[in-house]
Amino acid sequence: MTDPVAKLPSELDQLPDRDPEETAEWAASLDAVTKAAGPHRAAYLMRRSLQHAEGAGIALPKLLESDYVNTIPTSAEPAFDGDLEMESKITAWNRWNAAAMVTRGARYGVGGHIATFASAAWLYETGFNHFFRGKEGDGSGDQLYIQGHASPGIYARAFLDGRLGEQQLDNFRQESGGDGLPSYPHPRRLPWLWEFPTVSMGLGPLSAIYQARFNRYLTNRRIKDTSNSHVWAFLGDGEMDEPESTAALALAAREQLDNLTFVINCNLQRLDGPVRANFRVVQELEGAFRGAGWNVIKTLWGNAWDELFQLDTTGALIRRLREVPDAQFQTYATRDVAYIREHFFGTEPALVELAKLLSDAKIAECFYSSRGGHEARKVYAAYRAALEHKGAPTVILAQTVKGYTLGKGFESKNANHQMKKLSIDEFKGMRELLGLPIPDSAFEDGLVPYGHPGADSPEVRYLQERRAALGGPAPARRVHAVALPQPEERAFKALYKGSGKQEMATTMAFVRLVKDLMRDKETGRRWVPIVPDEARTFGMESLFPSAGIYSPLGQTYEPVDRDQLMYYKEAKDGQILNEGITEAGAMADFIAAASSYATHGETMIPFYIFYSMFGWQRTGDQMWQLADQLGKGFIVGATAGRTTLTGEGLQHADGHSHLIASTNPASLNYDPAFAYEIAVIVKDGLRRMYGPEAENVFYYLTVYNEPKQQPAMPEGVEDGIVKGLYRFKEGVPAEADAPRLQLLASGTAIHWALEAQELLAADWGVTADVWSATSWGELRRDALESDEALLRGEERVPYVTQALSGAPGPVLAVSDWMRAVPDSISQWVEQDWSSLGTDGFGLSDTRDGARRHFGVDAQSVTVAALAQLARRGEIPASKVKEAREQYGL
Repeated sequence: MTDPVAKLPSELDQLPDRDPEETAEWAASLDAVTKAAGPHRAAYLMRRSLQHAEGAGIALPKLLESDYVNTIPTSAEPAFDGDLEMESKITAWNRWNAAAMVTRGARYGVGGHIATFASAAWLYETGFNHFFRGKEGDGSGDQLYIQGHASPGIYARAFLDGRLGEQQLDNFRQESGGDGLPSYPHPRRLPWLWEFPTVSMGLGPLSAIYQARFNRYLTNRRIKDTSNSHVWAFLGDGEMDEPESTAALALAAREQLDNLTFVINCNLQRLDGPVRANFRVVQELEGAFRGAGWNVIKTLWGNAWDELFQLDTTGALIRRLREVPDAQFQTYATRDVAYIREHFFGTEPALVELAKLLSDAKIAECFYSSRGGHEARKVYAAYRAALEHKGAPTVILAQTVKGYTLGKGFESKNANHQMKKLSIDEFKGMRELLGLPIPDSAFEDGLVPYGHPGADSPEVRYLQERRAALGGPAPARRVHAVALPQPEERAFKALYKGSGKQEMATTMAFVRLVKDLMRDKETGRRWVPIVPDEARTFGMESLFPSAGIYSPLGQTYEPVDRDQLMYYKEAKDGQILNEGITEAGAMADFIAAASSYATHGETMIPFYIFYSMFGWQRTGDQMWQLADQLGKGFIVGATAGRTTLTGEGLQHADGHSHLIASTNPASLNYDPAFAYEIAVIVKDGLRRMYGPEAENVFYYLTVYNEPKQQPAMPEGVEDGIVKGLYRFKEGVPAEADAPRLQLLASGTAIHWALEAQELLAADWGVTADVWSATSWGELRRDALESDEALLRGEERVPYVTQALSGAPGPVLAVSDWMRAVPDSISQWVEQDWSSLGTDGFGLSDTRDGARRHFGVDAQSVTVAALAQLARRGEIPASKVKEAREQYGL
């Protein structure tokens, strides 16, 4: 017989074979089994051999897929530590109230989702009763990432344990009155309950991984022992298609994050239909997670299937389950038993014979309801195994029926995600199924009633006793705010005095400031530097040997640059999070650190520095997640502006991040021009975010990689820097009646404005005052607040109006941003307004060439200023043409 393996090239061909004759005997044995008993028997023996080898400690690559059965057989399930009957009653009340809340809300057209929680109810209830640690026990408790569409069920449970009332449930998705409930987990909207915003799908799993990693970071840096905290992320199988959902799986396995468990609710349906209509999403996910190095537990079938598997003496049932696509299995749950007998069991003789041994009731139970995710004992066994597994994170693939217990109109229907209510008759059917004591008279007003067994009922006492034993209510967010002392003034003074004749980019100024602040005895250890593989670009290599790069393994090798002063140093207690090329991962780091004051009661000061183009544009959704999670810290867009980062083309040329950042109410956005401005802004940021009256905001600073001489700080400008505008250099008129105007500039554009000031005076006899606009965003925020005050009858003049009041001539604003950024304050400026900016795509060129292209260089600013004066009749129009020709525009 020809050996088929010999025809195929393999990595085994590169390994020495000490006994080819023995190898041939093993191959011949396999061929013989295949011929005599079939390929399925041969495959079974091979897998048994691999299992035996693994148990014997023989190192072999693992298979990426197992059969479509439960990982934990019924015989191996641990004893259930609880009162199953009582927990069933509690789950029934929660199912009812979740559906009732959404249905009652449908009267006002506010919507809501019912089917997701209906499928996942036992996944949550088992965790709340047995596993999820609260915040009133030792440590920080567990971190729960609740699937966003399941929020009605979490509200229902909070109602049952007395944390919410009927009026609040009736205000689901109606928050404007002040006593409502947000649609999804939104900490900013309900800060005592929710910790983590998760409904922007994909961000939950990514954040959960980095939260688990940050927990280890806190422990390894000896800031807080988080060894008793476990991160649980509840996800949908459809959600796993989001690239962020699986982006960091390898990180979790690489760093052995056994403090992390993913629970994926595999109801086989996404928003519009099957997740994998022609395939099997459970098997696909198993392969992806196993391949990444995770421990995988499949909880697919309920106890009703045990009889079927015991009767399957040929393996035909296992083979059939392996080949049926998800969409077909969904169909089985909606058809009669005759259909199942024909289309599932009728495909081969062995299955036909097996089906003859099964009653219609047994088949209906198996295919309509008996899923592992619907049985508390199965879920309990999976959770217990996840916590006991060491050395790798665990994913639990729990199969459920979407819309379970909501009736045949909901269960497994493609449209059930969009179905927002049940009829009264459907609720009565649900009542009978769940065994709830709700009389028909409760429906007399035409509304479905909320159900509650009573505050002193056995169900509520059981629930509360369970939670008390686990450390208090969950989910819950607790803030024990402890103000950080202000750092010593010495670090800031170094930038106040300027750089003298030495040139320094503002990027370097910021890094120098933070390096000094990290030496502060009181707060230095609380800084968390985060960078996505660009530390050397931003001049941060000086931090490597002093602060160290965090690695849970420390440094197991000798770095190639060990003999250099600023060598690459990794350490188990390293302070820097250098994430590689993943802005999303770095942002997830930032969020975990930025909200540690609430999650762990440990205030950290993260700063995340990145190419400005790859912040708000690439990971803007995470910036909103940060705001929702009430995070604090400094986000730094380096090499900012459309003309500062030269030679890298349109994708790297950021002229719009301040425009995008301005849409986020929690982001305080600054575009400092000088090193001393950075010092003032950071100092004020530390006060506002970490002082006695801490605010739930974060800072976005843009810094530039263009070396310039940094001036010393003028006297009395601190208030203007923080508010967003101050006069940096007043023009000196050559003549008393010389035309005059105001030049407003931010960031690197201040240098073009200063050069234009000189050109206007020397060449055209025009006097210009130069203002540093440190924050267009804060000027606009203040002006909007002033407008709101006027509506309340309060007289309040915007700061920008006050600052420019009486300033002679028109105003010309210039920046390295789109004109919409400075134009955002124009309506509150009483002078004639005009602006210059970098609208359009970026391009590769020198800085001078790019600035001439966009019309923002000093000569272009000069011509634009003259044009403004000519329109006002203050200079002849011919001067504009003359200037244009003189400067070659």
